[in-house]
Amino acid sequence: MKHFLSLIIFTILLTSCQKDKENLFITGNIDGLKKGKLYLQKIGDSSLVVVDSIQISGSSEFAFNTYIEEPQLMFIELERNNGDNYPELINFFAEPGEIRITTTLKNYGMDLEIVSEFENQKKLEEYKEIVKRFNSQRLDLIEANFEANKSQDESRIDSINKKFNSILKRKYLYTVNFALNNKDLEVSPYVILSEAFDANLKYLDTVYNSLEKPVRNSIYGKQLKELIEERKKNDEESLKTEVIDSISK
Repeated sequence: MKHFLSLIIFTILLTSCQKDKENLFITGNIDGLKKGKLYLQKIGDSSLVVVDSIQISGSSEFAFNTYIEEPQLMFIELERNNGDNYPELINFFAEPGEIRITTTLKNYGMDLEIVSEFENQKKLEEYKEIVKRFNSQRLDLIEANFEANKSQDESRIDSINKKFNSILKRKYLYTVNFALNNKDLEVSPYVILSEAFDANLKYLDTVYNSLEKPVRNSIYGKQLKELIEERKKNDEESLKTEVIDSISK
């Protein structure tokens, strides 16, 4: 009996400690949703990992309370229960505190409003707004390139390729400058990893070396360091191969 009571007390204390550790509070609303399931997810080693899930039945309001060790990108996936098997995701930059996310069932993740005091999320939204322009220009060029290829207009194709490379270069430079201007935030190495991972190695080095120490030790700071080391290793191996090939000739 004493053992049983001790077990109950331990369970209560453990549950209480876990609730005390909760530091991320997510509320939201999906207008038009009556039935479905939501999954709160984060990035694992090679795929998305489910942190929590809730069943929606009747009310379109939802809430997640969880604990995160450091700021990171998180996702909310909607499972509509209508037979569709493709993922519908909302992403946001989470950090300890409160955030509210509202969208619609019809345009899940597109009719989107995120309200929070998270500096990483604010900066990510700012970044996305600018990058959207670069992506729009690239889509226009892809369409133009398709038409030029159909008509076999070589001079037009060459001109489009030059414009495409120019847009890509400007996007990389903007991303690098954005990262340098936000070296105290985890969103800095994140945008490099997600949007400029194949930029010139010297740019990646410059960003990493500018990061403040806590950001350098964050998830994305460590991943950026690994990326730089891997690319340097590949460059060295490529150089060795070129030297060996030139000698053998």
